[in-house]
Amino acid sequence: MSGKDSTAGFSSSSSARPLSALLISIVSIQLGASFAKRLFPLVGAAGATGLRTTVATLLLFVIWRPWRQKISRVSLLAILPYGASLGLMNLLFYWSIARIPLGVAVALEFTGPLGVAILSSKRPKDFIWAILAAAGVALILPLSPASVAIDPLGAGLALAAGGFWALYIIFGQKASHSMHEGRAAALGMAVAALVTLPVAVVQSGAQLLHWNRVPLALTVGVFSSALPYSLEMYALKKIPAKTFGILMSLEPAVAAFFGLLLLHESLAWIQWTAIACIMVASAGSSLSIDRAVQVGVIDPV
Repeated sequence: MSGKDSTAGFSSSSSARPLSALLISIVSIQLGASFAKRLFPLVGAAGATGLRTTVATLLLFVIWRPWRQKISRVSLLAILPYGASLGLMNLLFYWSIARIPLGVAVALEFTGPLGVAILSSKRPKDFIWAILAAAGVALILPLSPASVAIDPLGAGLALAAGGFWALYIIFGQKASHSMHEGRAAALGMAVAALVTLPVAVVQSGAQLLHWNRVPLALTVGVFSSALPYSLEMYALKKIPAKTFGILMSLEPAVAAFFGLLLLHESLAWIQWTAIACIMVASAGSSLSIDRAVQVGVIDPV
């Protein structure tokens, strides 16, 4: 996943397919989150997380077949924190969207990778993006009379999910350096399933095994993991990292759109303004951070 960020030869004709793949990936991820939220009345947020990570593990194992190569001790020590941060991030994120709108949760969660990008920058002027992101968070949280009432626990869970997303990026870079990124993703998701399944069982128990949960769980696994991950891996090899990072910044708006369309979650103008601030901060940071950090902004939710 390393390499120089060069735009040489990146013509409109050569970029159409990878750009389309990345846009489909962004839509797929947020569509998967919308479907996951529909699982909540059946198995709860933790149950949906456990089902999602389990299905995603099975799909990624079929795609990457990580058992074909021996796992070294170094790789194992890299995979464990990577997978644990992935599992906790998913669990916290699903708990958050059980309480607050999907678009708001994704915007707050984006502060995690944005923070990694900004802190990795060595140019003081890049911290303007931190100020803009902080302004977006302040507009979302109920800190002033102009703010819209929002569940504070849900907002806190989304921010905590962003923190684990930041750790996921850091540990994920180490894991991808110790083995093929596809194998790392499959094994990391397996660890995430081991982290989330016990919580799911405690919350939902036998409800997880009911046959009518399977189709929706499969849908969530495909749209949230297998399809977008494959498309993003293809896009990363074909388009400049800056372009990748800027397009990824569309995710909060796409999440808000699907929240409105599928979940009937209407947002106030101040919440749309806050989402726009975070999106602009994310896109702006993508113009200056290096490729290694941007690659880590793949959305694992």
